[in-house]
Amino acid sequence: MHILIIGTAGMIGRKLANRLAQDGNLGGKVIAELTLVDVVEPESPTGFSGAISVLIANLSAPHAARDLISRRPDVIFHLAAIVSGEAEANFDKGYEINLDGTRQLFDAIYAQGIILTQGKSSPYKPRLIFTSSIAVYGAPFPEQIDDEFFQTPLTSYGTQKAICELLLADYSRRGFFDGIGIRLPTICIRPGKPNKAASGFFSNILREPLAGQEAVLPVSEDVRHWFTSPRSAIGFLIHAANLDLARVGPRRNLNMPGISATVGEEIEALRRFAGEKAVKLIRREKNDVIERIVAGWPSNFDTERARRLGFEAEISFDHIVKVHIEDELGGKL
Repeated sequence: MHILIIGTAGMIGRKLANRLAQDGNLGGKVIAELTLVDVVEPESPTGFSGAISVLIANLSAPHAARDLISRRPDVIFHLAAIVSGEAEANFDKGYEINLDGTRQLFDAIYAQGIILTQGKSSPYKPRLIFTSSIAVYGAPFPEQIDDEFFQTPLTSYGTQKAICELLLADYSRRGFFDGIGIRLPTICIRPGKPNKAASGFFSNILREPLAGQEAVLPVSEDVRHWFTSPRSAIGFLIHAANLDLARVGPRRNLNMPGISATVGEEIEALRRFAGEKAVKLIRREKNDVIERIVAGWPSNFDTERARRLGFEAEISFDHIVKVHIEDELGGKL
């Protein structure tokens, strides 16, 4: 099996590559080759017995997607995107990367299928897993959002993801690939350094204080949001790659399970694990732009459909903090 991960230099991409390299198989099939791609050189995981190709490519560049797909990967994880805050600040870049790059990837798969059909070769229909976002929804919201709630995104990022979801469903319907889109909750606690995502502070106010550093909180403590851990996000991706998509049906985009919690509840979880000293490292500094973006995001979901299909996540915010301590801090503070 040949697996292509686009966006491997990002946090989720790195963790996914490491998990696949460690497992050595996907759905019981041996992984013979991993192709890792990003706009900067991705890290190569260790301990993998198969072949690893590390490539620098931008999907929106001419022929980049075509060249990647010409190698006929069996499974494609499409994780690459400009994050929410940057997509809002740079309109052209957001559409170029998030929409145009994705469309070129989809078209490259479609074209490869045509080439093989004309050459009377075996059909090419890879599994494609696309990471979407809860930003495809916009206010006003019901108490809980289910998969049938209409999409009225209030950001450019959410609009770009919503368009890609429609394309994924249509290309899958036409049989060009076997696609599934997973709408990720906000990933918390993200390891590493802060990024340009408008949601980044949700992780910053926990990650930095746990490391003894100051963090800025740009919104009020009563802001509620939808969360899951990096560990669960990797689990979603692996499960989506193995899932019988006949069970999913034509509605190929799913809300992933998570936890609905307020910023105040985050801080209380921090207090339980690291005490008042850590909580005092959070500095309140209101940011109207971030507050406005976050106010347009949903905060609670009914994910019964995804859970019936076998997707699982944490059940408490304490569990999310515990996962971070185990996976990133060696199991102790």
